[in-house]
This record gives sequence, C-alpha cells and structure tokens, in this order.
Amino acid sequence: MREEMFSVEQVADRLGLHVRTVRGYIRSGRLRAVRIGKQYRIAASDLDALTARPPGTPVAGIVGPAEVSSIVQVDGVDRAAADRLGTLVLASANTGHDPTRPLRVQTVHDDHRHRLKIIIIGDPAGTAELLHLLDAVLTADNGLLDREVHDA
Repeated sequence: MREEMFSVEQVADRLGLHVRTVRGYIRSGRLRAVRIGKQYRIAASDLDALTARPPGTPVAGIVGPAEVSSIVQVDGVDRAAADRLGTLVLASANTGHDPTRPLRVQTVHDDHRHRLKIIIIGDPAGTAELLHLLDAVLTADNGLLDREVHDA
C-alpha cells in the first residue's frame, strides 16, 4: 500500500500556515520531507507526527495544550531576599503539580538595580497558582524580603 504524499503548498493549506513557514520546518528538521527534484514531498505519517495527532484525525479542530509565559519583576530586592524568594518559587513549582505538565521557572537577579525577575512557563492553572503564591508572599508583611529575617 502506498502512503499519501503532500506538497509544501498542500501542507501549508491544511495547517493554515504560510508556505515559507512549512519550508522552514523542513529545513530545521521539525518536519520530515523528501526532496524530489526541486520540490519537497511530505508523507502523511510525517505530517501526523508534526501535528502530534493520531493518523486519520482531521487537522481542523485540533487544539494543543495551552501554555503561559509570565515574567514577574520585583524591585528593591537585595541578593539574600532574591535567593529566599527564588527558593520558595522553585520549590513550589517542583512540588504538587502534574508531572506531565511541569512548570519551568528561572530567576534572574540584577545586583546593580536591586531587581529580581522571575520567568514562569507552564500550563495556565499551574502558572496561576504560582502567581497567586507570589502575590500572597509579596503583599504580606512576612519579612521574606527584609534584609533581616524575622523569627516566627
């Protein structure tokens, strides 16, 4: 049985993409294709692999998981407070979440400007939960951001 093959134009039309975008996917290796003369041909199974859908599933109506990117900037934070806040955020991101949809968190502290940036990438629910925790910590008078940590 022979597998159905598509041109770059057909793939672009099916996915609602520009032809140059599909060619870029091919060049970067994101989409497998065979070059025949001066044209590419894409196998149906390779198209299915790109869209991460089971074979035979129509392209229309496929919705992938949502992902949120957030950057939180906290001013007036010294290195010690940045370390404490970073540890809290990372510990929260690494516990109690769905392991199939992990939160990715990175912190960057600018000593010169006394500024902490927290970058969060993940699913909307997990990101919202982490942002809620950050809001609670940053608005509370808990001493976390003070130079001297208060005893509990």
